[in-house]
Amino acid sequence: MNAFTLALIQTQGNCLPAERFAKLQERIVQAAIQGAQVIVLPELIFHDYFCIEENARHFDLAHGIDHPHLEELSRLARERAVVIVVPIFEKRAPGLYHNSAIVYDADGQSLGLYRKMHIPDDPGFYEKYYFTPGDLGFKTFQTRYGRIGVLICWDQWFPEGARLTALQGCDVLVYPTAIGYDDRETEGLSVPEAKAMNAKWLDAWVTAQRAHAIANGVYVAAVNRVGKEGHLRFWGNSFLVDPGGAVLDHLDDSREGLLLGQIKTSEVEMHRRIWPFLRDRRIDAYADLQQRFSR
Repeated sequence: MNAFTLALIQTQGNCLPAERFAKLQERIVQAAIQGAQVIVLPELIFHDYFCIEENARHFDLAHGIDHPHLEELSRLARERAVVIVVPIFEKRAPGLYHNSAIVYDADGQSLGLYRKMHIPDDPGFYEKYYFTPGDLGFKTFQTRYGRIGVLICWDQWFPEGARLTALQGCDVLVYPTAIGYDDRETEGLSVPEAKAMNAKWLDAWVTAQRAHAIANGVYVAAVNRVGKEGHLRFWGNSFLVDPGGAVLDHLDDSREGLLLGQIKTSEVEMHRRIWPFLRDRRIDAYADLQQRFSR
């Protein structure tokens, strides 16, 4: 196909309760009715963002790929003939957990997992306590409608991950995300100072994704959670960027919502002809990238 419609569902976390999961299913159906062919959900969508603290009881939230909610989303993908990217807290084995995403093709069959490669450990984002780094490498999935590269949240700050995924021939990089403001970081600041600090971080986040799009000549889509959880306020602002780095559309920071956009393979081709970064890469000179630090 020369084009397909991508949908980002910006929503609150913890879709395991029946009423929340029903609402999530309703949003997926609405996206399909509006023409979506590939639908992407935010990071760890079935749960509250439990990584806000280190607590061993949260490991009980993890599950395998046979979870009933996943079976329901697989069925929904088949019935609506849509691709769905579903981020999960994967229990691989006792004591071994991953921050993952499963991709269901338009026939409801799983195309496989991506396991988050870069794991953060910041105040309020204690993910190293919970997640083993991914061991499947960077992944691109050939779906019925197009080729999509899947990464997760903290991965979006690393140009290496974007490049290695793009080199597998994807048309779009999608980043299920859970990122927001930590209210503790602005304690003691005036309201204008706090707003300026938060705006700075939001701008950095968007700028990094625009750079991935430009440097790799691909579309980039980031879909974020929204709403307040403890001292974290997820900043929403889910958005879609074209291969030239232009923001095609975005949602705001205050509410759940749906964003749809066209992914056109001809645009990927055009931008790579104009800016042939892949052609001009000096692959013979990049060995030092395999070192932690080189001097």
